[in-house]
Order: sequence, then C-alpha cells, then structure tokens
Amino acid sequence: MASISSSVSRWVPGITSIQSYRREWLRSDIVAGIVLAAILVPQGMAYAELAGLPAVTGLYTTIACLVGYAVFGPSRVLVLGPDSSVSPLIFAAIMPLVVTDDPTSAVVLAGMLAVLVGLIEIGLGIGKLGFVADLLSSEVQVGYMNGLAITIIVGQLPKLFGFSTDADSFLGEIRAFVDGIGSTNGATLAIGASALLVLFLLPLVTRRVPAVLVAVVGTTIASALLGLAERGVDTVGTLPQGIPAPSLPWTSFSDVGPLVVAAVGIVLVSLTDTIATASSFAARRGDELKPNQEMIGMGAANVAAGFFGGFAISTSGSRTAVAEQSGARSQLTGVVGAGLVAVLLLLLNGLLTDLPQSVLAAVVIAAAVSLTNVGAVRQYARVRPSSLLLSLVATLGVVALGVLPGIVLAIVLAVLLFFRRNWWPHGAVLGRSPGGEWHAVADHDDTTEVDGVVVYRWEAPLFFANAGAFRQQIRKLVRERSPGWVVIQCEAITDIDVTAAELLEQLDVELNEAGIHLAFVELRSRLARLVQRYGLFETLDRDHFYPSIEAALAAIEDAGRPDGDA
Repeated sequence: MASISSSVSRWVPGITSIQSYRREWLRSDIVAGIVLAAILVPQGMAYAELAGLPAVTGLYTTIACLVGYAVFGPSRVLVLGPDSSVSPLIFAAIMPLVVTDDPTSAVVLAGMLAVLVGLIEIGLGIGKLGFVADLLSSEVQVGYMNGLAITIIVGQLPKLFGFSTDADSFLGEIRAFVDGIGSTNGATLAIGASALLVLFLLPLVTRRVPAVLVAVVGTTIASALLGLAERGVDTVGTLPQGIPAPSLPWTSFSDVGPLVVAAVGIVLVSLTDTIATASSFAARRGDELKPNQEMIGMGAANVAAGFFGGFAISTSGSRTAVAEQSGARSQLTGVVGAGLVAVLLLLLNGLLTDLPQSVLAAVVIAAAVSLTNVGAVRQYARVRPSSLLLSLVATLGVVALGVLPGIVLAIVLAVLLFFRRNWWPHGAVLGRSPGGEWHAVADHDDTTEVDGVVVYRWEAPLFFANAGAFRQQIRKLVRERSPGWVVIQCEAITDIDVTAAELLEQLDVELNEAGIHLAFVELRSRLARLVQRYGLFETLDRDHFYPSIEAALAAIEDAGRPDGDA
C-alpha cells in the first residue's frame, strides 16, 4: 500500500501538498490568492480577446487551469493562465478553421487546441523529454518574442482608439489603422490611454500595488460615473452567469491536423517559458525543479481548460512574482484565486459591466511591451553578430509572415543553428606557450608549433555531416605545413559515428601513403572502445593513441621524429 501511495503522490503532487500543508501558511495563501485574483480577472479577459474569443472564456480558462495545476503541478508557487505569448498563436490557429460568425465555433476549436496541447505536454512529461524545451535557442526566442510584441501592439491599436479593422496581415493592419484613425472615438482613446499610463508609470513608483488592478478599477469606476457607454465607448458588458459544465470539445477530424501543428508551436513556446520561470523561482525558494512533472502539470492544466470552455495557457512570470511577493506558500494561493474568479461569475457577473474594451487593449499592449528584450538584442550586436542576425530574422519572420509561420521559422532557425555549429565547427592548430600550456596559434602570438608535427583540435562531435569538413581541414594543413605527424587533440570530440569512422580509416591510409602518421590524444575511453568496435585498430595503429599531447610528442621523439619508424 505504501508503494502505491508513493507512486500516486509522485504523479499527483497535489496529494503530497495536502499531506504536508502547514496551518500557519493558510493566512498567507488566502491573502496572496485575493491579490492574485484581482490580476487574473482583467488579464484573463484581455488575453481571451487577444485569442479571438469572448472575454469570459479567459475566466473559465483561469479557473480550470489553476485547479488542474494545483493537483498535478510540482511547483508550490507557479501561476498559470491565459498568456500574451500564446493567445496570438491560438488566434492564428483557429480563425482559418472557423466556418460561422458564431463565437461558439471558435470556442470549441480553442478547446480542442488546448486539449491537444495538454496531451502533447503530458506525453513529453511521461516520456521524460523535457529537453524539447531547449529547441528554441535564446537568440531565436528573443527574436520571436520581439516580433510577437510588435504584432500584438499594432493589432491592438485600433481597439485602443475605438474602432475596428479587418486586415489579415501586419502591413495591412498598419494601413487599416492609418485609414481608420479619422474615426477615433475620443472618449475611448482617453480612457484607454489613461489606463496605459497607469500600467507603465505606477510600477516605477511602487510594485506593492498591482498596476493592472488600479487601472481596471479606476477606469471602470470612471466609466460608470461618466456614462461612457452612452458616449460610444465599447464596454465589456454583463458576463454570462455561471461556469460551464465539463465537456469534450470537438468539431471534426479535418480540424485535427492544423490544430496539431499549432499545438506543437504552443508547446515549444510555453514549455520554454515554463521551465525558465519554474527553475528561477525554485532556485530562489530552495525547491527542487522537476521539469518532466512540470510538463505533466502544464498538460493537465491545458486539458482542464479545454474541457471547461477555455483555451491553451502558459506560465506567467509576472503573476507568479505577484503571488510570491504577496506571501504565497503553496498552490492553495492559485485555488483561492480560482475560487474568487468563480464567485465573480456566479454572483457578481455584472461587476465589470462598465469596463471599457480599450482598457483591455491597454492591458494587452503593456503585456506585449514586457515581452520585448531590446537589451538582449544590443548584447548580441556587441558580442556575436551571427546571433543578432538570427534574432532579427526571427523577429521579421513573425512580423512579415504571421505568428504561426513565424514560430515555425523560429524553430527551423534554432535547428539550423544547431547543425551549423556542429556541421562546420571551429578547429584550431595548437602551439605550446612559454608556460607549457597548449593554445590556439591563431589566438596567441606567444605560442610555438613543434617542427614536423601539426597538433590540431577538433571542437565538435565527429559525425556524418561534418566528417568531410574535418578531412578537408587536415588535407589543407598537410599541404601548408608538410608535417611528418598529425596529432588530433580529441578532448572536445564527444562522439564518432560510423560514417566518421570510415572517413578516419580512409584518411589514415591516405596520409600513410604520403609518409605522414596520424595520432590521437585525450580521446575519451568510451570513444576508444567505440573505435575498437568499429575495427579501426586494424588500420589505425593502436599505439598512436596517447593520454596527452606531451606523451604523444615524447613517443614521436623517441621514434626519431619526423622520419622515425612509426
């Protein structure tokens, strides 16, 4: 029984959280939950509309995902919910599939997408495939987020100014905004701009009071007192009362394929952010990071959201920070927040009737600005131009091609970057410094090469894609220096595949015919055994494998370098 209980607790961390909960945490968790709820409501509604869905679906999503993660998520303070980086992906995925103007169709499609995202994440967690979160390199992720922020801001400007457009591209959106600016509703712009000022300026004064709460409460009261709805200001209106019963969201099999493609993109974006946020807060709190269980928790939260009329979610670093700063000690904080959102829908659904839509646009714009990372782009320009280029290409891809093609381009760039760095890796001829260390000759003027010997360091796994480049480098060095020995420094070689092994055999025969000997130093024991299994010791002299460069040079000298008998 104990083993069964342990196994259940491992897959359902919420059970352990209940068993280990301390009574003295209760007050802190309740207070933090109340503060959190004040932020969850406006942001959930804003990001729902960013996803092309009714605002209330953001609240359904918030309730379901917080409860789902509290049961299956391992972190004590991580807060999940509708997210500004995921909502545009949802919009791009479901809009081409919507066949009627009825928002119900979009809601069902978004629910299907959330369930698919959740199933993929659960599968990755069970399969212990947490490394997929690393598929988006830092520079590509920064570029994607910068492009996403630009796209979001441009898309929200018409709503902020009080009119709508029907453009379906970035440039089209800009043209439509410029054409429609003459129909700006002054009251709408004024109330939205006021909220935007609060969102940007209040955090500069204090972070103890959530700026989004002040902006939403203040503008809602002002809207009600001034009767802005009668002056043409579009408001949220009365929310539907109650919470939807759980149901399986389903349209047709023809929609599954496109939604799966979008789900993969959402998984990569959300998991990258989740693992980074979870590891940061775990380190600060002294907790253990469990990336695979994080994926299961995220997956469960997404499935729950899909079944309760919601959409795909991600981790929110800002909302997690608010919860922690407010004293959160456990996932009860999220449950309290979800409970208060539920109370709003059940008993106070008219509370936000006068909230202007332009304020929700301001919330989205402020969130989009927080996605940008100009500092990282400047750093790339300073330290590595190739990283700058990759980041800018990712940004332009999102802006010019759209959000979904942009994320696909970002993933392709990340994979190409990996292959580029391993396909044409850096190699260096080594020389001895006055202190006896070995350094790259090109980078250190005080190094000296050994007469008749080329010491060459290869800085990557040796595999089919770069084996040809390795051979070309060796041939070039032989032509330029005419050595008697070529010593390969293997410290950075982490693998040798079958193709590379065959090439080494051919290269050794070729060099031997020219009177040149090939030697290897600092080859890992695992790779030495692999070389033996490949049968290379029949061609490569097993005596030409040395533990260090100095040992190789001593053996070469004893053999009568450079004409000694090998």
